[in-house]
Amino acid sequence: MLIREFRIVLPISVEEYQVGQLYAVAEASKGETGGGEGVEVQRNEPYEKDGEKGQYTLKIYHLKSKVPDILARIAPKGSLLVKEEAWNAYPYCKTVITNEYMGEKFTLTIETWHKPDMGDQDNVHGLDKSQLEKRTIVDIDIADRSGINAKEYNAEEDPAIFKSQKTGRGPLGPNWKKELADNPDCPHMCAYKLVTVEFKWLMLQGRVESMIQKVENRVFTKFHRQLFCWIDKWIGLSMDDIRRMEAETKEELDKMRANDERKGLDANDDCN
Repeated sequence: MLIREFRIVLPISVEEYQVGQLYAVAEASKGETGGGEGVEVQRNEPYEKDGEKGQYTLKIYHLKSKVPDILARIAPKGSLLVKEEAWNAYPYCKTVITNEYMGEKFTLTIETWHKPDMGDQDNVHGLDKSQLEKRTIVDIDIADRSGINAKEYNAEEDPAIFKSQKTGRGPLGPNWKKELADNPDCPHMCAYKLVTVEFKWLMLQGRVESMIQKVENRVFTKFHRQLFCWIDKWIGLSMDDIRRMEAETKEELDKMRANDERKGLDANDDCN
């Protein structure tokens, strides 16, 4: 089992992020869908359980080229489908990713707390002693271009260059986090993402778990760079606007998966 806690600080409020995240998820899905691969949204509906209320989503990811070669070589035909279930009880969210073929041998869980701070809470997830000993903290700087594969770099999605016309935020310079902490006129928040991965396969466990965490790091970095640079597109949208957009995106993804060319990077592309 490999546990990493990714901390992503943003010049955005917790309230703003709720809308921005959902907008960016819908848009980013389009950039990874085509050629029979990508995202299939099966369910997107409100839920209530044990006093917790939120939005439940069930997605199927058609992978093929999105998994490391080492997995593609051993995986039977048709087994590279991943199920993602998410319970969004914002500001807390939980996502569980499984694979029917792997069964209990593979689990990937992402638990996220969104807090109005600078990422300085030591144990926001309430981990016990044994979990804390296994946890590695990874700070993601969205203005640091080195975390992006050269093939994925887009100047329009670079926080070090982008300046929001609607909010005046950005560009983010080398000392932007310190400046943000000292700026009472700009909101800030941190997404604390606890990623727990377990891949129970003899001789492959450590290597595959490390690969998966590396992919998650790359995904979080790119996603939050986009989220910030798309702020002028989503700032001011209501949750009703977002739900309408999600319904439209579901239909669009189905068409793109069937008709468009394959998009996005392969899992084997180096993220540096």
